[in-house]
Formats: sequence, structure tokens, C-alpha cells
Amino acid sequence: MAWKTLDDIDFAGKRALVRVDINVPVEDGKVTDLTRIERIIPTVDDIQEKGGKVILMAHFGRPKGQVVPEMSLEIIAPAVADVLGLPVTWVNSDYGDAVAEMDGDEVLLLENLRFNPGEEKNDKGFAKRLAGLGDIYVNDAFSAAHRAHASTEAIARLLPACAGRLMAEELSALEKALGTPERPVVAVVGGAKVSTKLDLLGNLVGKVDHLVIGGGMANTFLAAQGIDVGKSLCEHDLAETAREILAKADAAGCEIILPRDIVVAREFKAGAANETVAPDACPADAMILDAGAATVAYVSDVLDRAKTLVWNGPLGAFEIAPFDAATNAAAAKAAALSKAGQLISVAGGGDTVAALNQAGAADDFSYISTAGGAFLEWMEGKDLPGVAALG
Repeated sequence: MAWKTLDDIDFAGKRALVRVDINVPVEDGKVTDLTRIERIIPTVDDIQEKGGKVILMAHFGRPKGQVVPEMSLEIIAPAVADVLGLPVTWVNSDYGDAVAEMDGDEVLLLENLRFNPGEEKNDKGFAKRLAGLGDIYVNDAFSAAHRAHASTEAIARLLPACAGRLMAEELSALEKALGTPERPVVAVVGGAKVSTKLDLLGNLVGKVDHLVIGGGMANTFLAAQGIDVGKSLCEHDLAETAREILAKADAAGCEIILPRDIVVAREFKAGAANETVAPDACPADAMILDAGAATVAYVSDVLDRAKTLVWNGPLGAFEIAPFDAATNAAAAKAAALSKAGQLISVAGGGDTVAALNQAGAADDFSYISTAGGAFLEWMEGKDLPGVAALG
């Protein structure tokens, strides 16, 4: 879909209401990770360079429509000022006077939107109140785009609206990965349970050429084919669903790649004694904790021939060695191909980002999405209200 960017809007002398995601971790009153704040710099700088004034809107935590002092954005305002290198004024829920008195390069940070029950209800009255503070609406919070809230959906229909730099970057990366991708396309989907990713798998088999299934999810697919997976994590009640996904993939010409060999152990702990066996040779008293070297070799070969990769979830129990080996090796391969310009690679989701960082591969991927739910819903083929409202 088409959406406007900062380049399509005249900001001169205008107040821009910018929805951002600065829902950052805080300990003892101090922000411990500045990443999300750092990612809003290009949008704030561009608007000010174009002569506009910036009013930031954000949420923090889950106050559920109540005023919770420890979730006030006043706590975060000093960190935002330090990162932006600009004066940042926190504004309590009264809003109005501070907006009227904005001065120079001053940036306003409105109080936690979720203190107002109208935010999560997508209340038009609350959206109108917010819209009355500015002239232009800018959404730079892809991570909140799957929520139809007053600050992501209703307000976008009340003011001239566009995507901020971060949002536009994210949408462009996702469009390249699954919208109009270069083929062949490979998807890697891992994680503990098939049940959490049914919509995702169902959508991907119709869009990608190869689908690599790893982690505990793979055990369910192996079991669905009559293979004994011992004491492994497995959703046996989803065997029929797994077989339906396999059949759908076959009809769509999508190759499902399951482990060609498995790493098994009797206990789940770092350094546990383990062995690599065939997928149908898991001992009754053991559990599958990773894919083996033969699986990694096959996946690497598939990646060598691919043009586009979408990755969500690890291939094994990546949290502890040696069961991180398959994830690390496949991630390193994808990173090397991406760095060489042979592969467009897009990854997202909490465990995924952690796994790729642990593997030292994240920096060389084409794009890493820090959005959790929004990234997953996009991969599932669902419309995101915050994106649709910009169209």
C-alpha cells in the first residue's frame, strides 16, 4: 500500500503530533536501554529542519486507563532530552497551555496516553482532543501499529497524516520481504509452540518457496508424521493441524524443511550430555533440543540459492549451549550472505532479536524489527490499523 512520508508534507510553521514508541526499560528511575529513543532521532530532526515543531505522544507500561505515578513519562523525559540533544518538556494531562507556549527547538512530551481510558478504546473524543494540539499527525511507532488506539488510528483520520522515518523504513523493509519480494523466498519460523503461530504458518506457505520450521514447533510436525519424539516439547493435539499445513504447503509448491537430524539430551541444562541422531531415532527417555549439522548444511544450501529471507524464532533451545548451535550457524550464514549483498534478510520478534544478537549476526541482517506483535501480525497477513489509517 502507499503511504505518505515526511517528504510529502509541508511542516513549516506547523505543530506535528508524533506517535513514538519509547516504552523503554527503567530501573531505579533510570532508563537502562536507550535504543527505542535513539530510533526516533531522524524523525524529530527532519521535522525541525523543515520548520516544524514536535509534540511527542507515547505510552509507557500498561496502566489500563488509570493514572499510575510510576508509569508517568516524566521519568523518561530527561533521557529523551539527552538522546535528542534538545530541550524536552514533559506535559501533564492538561496539555493545552504548554502547546500554546512552545518555543524554539523545544520538544514536548505528552503524559502517558494510556492514563486516559479513551486511548485503548480508540475513542474519537480523545482523538479529537489530541488532534486539537497539532496540525499534522506523524506515526513513527510501527510496534504499536497493530493496535487500533486513539493515537494510532482515530487521530490519523482527523489530521493530514504520514509515516515517520522509522515507520517508513520498517514498512519498506517488510514490503521487500513479503509484499513484492525477490525470489526464491525462505522463511525461518521457530519457537516452542505451533499453537502460537498457526496464522503465521498458514499465511507463509502460500507466499514463500521454502519454510524452515525449528524449535519445539518442529517436534509437533515430526510427531504428526508418526515419529516418536520421546519426552520432547510437543503439541500432540495439533497433529491434524500440522498435517493440514503440510498439505497446504505441498499444494502451494512450498517446501517445508524439518530437521534432517536432531540433537537430543536427557536433561535441559547448559553443557548437558547430548548426541546427534536421525529424526526418527529419538530415545524414549530423551528430548529434542536442537537441529543437527546435517540440517544446518541443508538450510545453508537453501539460503545460498535464496534472494529473500524472513526470520522469526530460533531453531533450537538457543538460550543455553550447546543447543544454540543450529540457530547460531544458520544466522551466521544468513548474515554473511546479506553482508555480501546476495540476500535481503528481515527478522523480527523478541526471541529472534535476542538469538541473532547472541549469534553476533544481527548487525549484518538487512533489517531487524524490534516490533513484536505488529511484526507477527504483518507476517500473518493481517491488516495493521495504524498502517491502514495512513493510506
